[in-house]
Amino acid sequence: MTNDLDALLKPYQHFGVHLGLERIQRLLSALGNPHHRVKIVHVAGTNGKGSVCAYLSSVLTQAGYTVGRYTSPHLVHWNERICLNEQPIPTTVLAEILQQIQAAIPSAERVPHPTEFESPTQFEVITAAAWLYFAQKRVDIAIMEVGLGGRLDATNVCDHPLVSVITSISREHWQVLGPTVAHIAGEKAGILKPGCATVIGNLPPDAKAVVASRLQLLNCPAVWVSPSSPMKQGWAKYTGNRTIEYPLALLGDIQLMNSAIAIAVLERLQEQGFEISDAAIVSGMAKTRWSGRIQWIEWLNRSILIDGAHNPAAALSLRQYVDSLNQPVSWVMGILSTKDHQDIFEALLRPGDRLYLVPVPEQATADPAVLAALAKEVCPHLDLVKPMSDLFSCLEVAINEDPALEDLNKSSERVIVLCGSLYLLGYFFSSYNQKLSNI
Repeated sequence: MTNDLDALLKPYQHFGVHLGLERIQRLLSALGNPHHRVKIVHVAGTNGKGSVCAYLSSVLTQAGYTVGRYTSPHLVHWNERICLNEQPIPTTVLAEILQQIQAAIPSAERVPHPTEFESPTQFEVITAAAWLYFAQKRVDIAIMEVGLGGRLDATNVCDHPLVSVITSISREHWQVLGPTVAHIAGEKAGILKPGCATVIGNLPPDAKAVVASRLQLLNCPAVWVSPSSPMKQGWAKYTGNRTIEYPLALLGDIQLMNSAIAIAVLERLQEQGFEISDAAIVSGMAKTRWSGRIQWIEWLNRSILIDGAHNPAAALSLRQYVDSLNQPVSWVMGILSTKDHQDIFEALLRPGDRLYLVPVPEQATADPAVLAALAKEVCPHLDLVKPMSDLFSCLEVAINEDPALEDLNKSSERVIVLCGSLYLLGYFFSSYNQKLSNI
């Protein structure tokens, strides 16, 4: 059935990234405007938006609400993107919805002026599926993550979100969103709506100025969030409308900010009549899961750390967590050709690290050999740089070349980190999940 989803979505793949609202609005209109029947929290940002969506979905589910969650990209299966109370949409149901959407898209032959007809993109089709599913399920609230940018993103069709969120802004997707942080901030601020509650994380000065100007223009009541305070191991304290201590299930210091943003959003929802107890917050935070983000797993009888780290800001957060482990590091990395390779390397690599580079299968991957040359320029005193052609043989080599395996000295055991692309993690998980199913 997963192959059926691929077949249903593949016809729209070649349209690629093509921002704009006309196609999604036309498609949703043909489907009866399901987005008009869904109350949403709209979440944009360079990094952190997936974690914030995960926190919100988990807590609101614990509070007893029927909660939709839409995120992207998926790691392994399309239905990961569309969840109801933390459960992915059943594959058969998604297939039926996609067929319904396909029937609503006119062919060029049936359009009065075919030269003016634009088919929706793949992202627009799956976004329409989310709107339709959430409307059919009559969710109390949907947490909608922006795909790219904000102003012209297919999720930006709601005139009055309950809360708009901007988690962070840094320089990514500049080829599409604009060359500077200020340009990118303008695109992300495009999700803000007149008079609607807004929650914003820590932004660089240029981005903050753009967002603040937009907030004033639209008369949006806004909360600028500070990170929660770290408490005892695995706990944090938030101070806002209330002071609450809560567990952090997701790893990394960045989660002090992401979780604080989520609780600030929950406070805005409480102001609008949602009943969310402290107990629901504590339980929801404890049960939050967000795969592929600073996550430990077992592979070949060895714990390895995995994280997307697909842009410089995310790479800095990962390096900060790795430094807290106080162990030597072996990186296994694959990066897309469109990413800022030098900035990612500068954030991650330190003298004495080992670096193994692999291609990202079935994607526009950067050449491992070219990346290896760049890495040596960025960090000349790496212990090892090795381009390889296959991820799984590379992981095996990285583990077996660990000197701790030779002298059994755990203090010198290297942290094996798989990172660089969410698509690479998806490729890894497809085999990892298959291995688990065979146990």
